[in-house]
Amino acid sequence: MLQRLQSIYLLLASLALFALFLFPLVHNIYVGGKPITLMVTGVYQDVNGQNTHTEFFTGLTIATAILALIPLVIIFLYKNRKQQIALCYSALLVIVGYSFWLSQTAKKIMGSIQIDTHNWGIGLFLSSLSMLLILLAIRGIKADEKLVKSADRLR
Repeated sequence: MLQRLQSIYLLLASLALFALFLFPLVHNIYVGGKPITLMVTGVYQDVNGQNTHTEFFTGLTIATAILALIPLVIIFLYKNRKQQIALCYSALLVIVGYSFWLSQTAKKIMGSIQIDTHNWGIGLFLSSLSMLLILLAIRGIKADEKLVKSADRLR
């Protein structure tokens, strides 16, 4: 059943993770006197008025793409709700680890520079949003499981 509410939550979680490719984590941070923008694909720096990709995060980019596909795969496992729940919890743990990796990468690039709220990008909140959506999906899957068990008792 692809029309279930938890399928929509999982789809939105996947879209939130894919949106990390579009939105910066932090922007307008001055490192070495030049403004940089930090995204999951790498560091973008203002060089002669042009926004240039100066450092690439290949591992982070690949991990983001794989992580964004996990909720999509979970949607199509609707026949095995217990496996869906287990994979959702696993995805939550992986997203927490990924967020830690992302924050450590940002700290390494920025050094001792502190960011203010006006430097935060939308990408900073997208992994948290995806975790919330996966938690809502788990709640919906558990409700379906409970409904199926109650229907089985009536037979």
